[in-house]
Amino acid sequence: MRQSALLGLIVALAAPWPALPAAAIDVVSVGSVDATSANLWPLRIAQKNGYFDAANLKIDLVFSQSNAAVIQQLAAGSYAVAPSAGMVDPLRAIDKGAPVALVRIVIQAPPYALLAKPEIKRIEDLKGKTIIIGGPKDITRIFTERMLEPHGLKSGDYDYLFAGATSARFSALKSGAVDAALLTMPFNFFAADAGFTNLGFTFDVLPDMPFAGMAVNREWAAANTDALKRFLDAYTKGVAWFDDPGNHDDVVKLQMDISHVGRDEVEKAYAFLHDKSLFEPTGKVSRRKVDSVIDALRGLGDLPAGFTVDRVLLPGVTQIAD
Repeated sequence: MRQSALLGLIVALAAPWPALPAAAIDVVSVGSVDATSANLWPLRIAQKNGYFDAANLKIDLVFSQSNAAVIQQLAAGSYAVAPSAGMVDPLRAIDKGAPVALVRIVIQAPPYALLAKPEIKRIEDLKGKTIIIGGPKDITRIFTERMLEPHGLKSGDYDYLFAGATSARFSALKSGAVDAALLTMPFNFFAADAGFTNLGFTFDVLPDMPFAGMAVNREWAAANTDALKRFLDAYTKGVAWFDDPGNHDDVVKLQMDISHVGRDEVEKAYAFLHDKSLFEPTGKVSRRKVDSVIDALRGLGDLPAGFTVDRVLLPGVTQIAD
């Protein structure tokens, strides 16, 4: 009897244990503008290096025609996260009551350059000239005027034309329709290579005005807080990997594979973003820096005096720095 009981115990111990159920993978719908944008570099790195996989997340990346369209779909719940939204559209949407919040700064200064006709050598030479920017109430107007004011030029000393797309502004500059254009990459590189004069970078004038942030749908975030925190942690690892100079070759190759452009242009974009530390590394949101954007939009008449940074943040998720 004892032998039979012992034999039964041995058989039971030798039998395979029932497999534990695998943890469910959380799918995160991510909306952005341009599949080839260098602004998505940390996200692409996190995907390539398996940081999202390790966090048990699957990224469903979808693209729209404009930043405004991304925020509209984010507010409607079509997307959960907008990983590189220009700061202006989320703030305007929040003011209108959209269920959107800011959980991270992505690009911590505006990555624009002011390019002018070859014969224009100084900002002072723009007096009486025509400059093309994004729009009459676009944040690019703030960037441009902040660059010009220290050189004695005020509104009215020059004329504006408007085009929302950087590519259209570059075309206007090339055709001679304007004297200067505010451009971001890669069109600032194209213009410089074509002989146009680089009159300066916006990040040198506005180092504390964030350009892009990570916005989320509040309702999705409330129901998926843990998944959102894992997403943010994986993304921050992507920024750290980008920032490590030892990863330079792999970082450049990744963007070349995604964008299908040559090494020279990707190297310029890398230097532009890396050497100025434009990707925010900590994951924290500075109240003071977001306030600088809010103040600029108040100056354009786009936000009311009572709009505060507290309306923008997501309690319990957004890491706040002064």
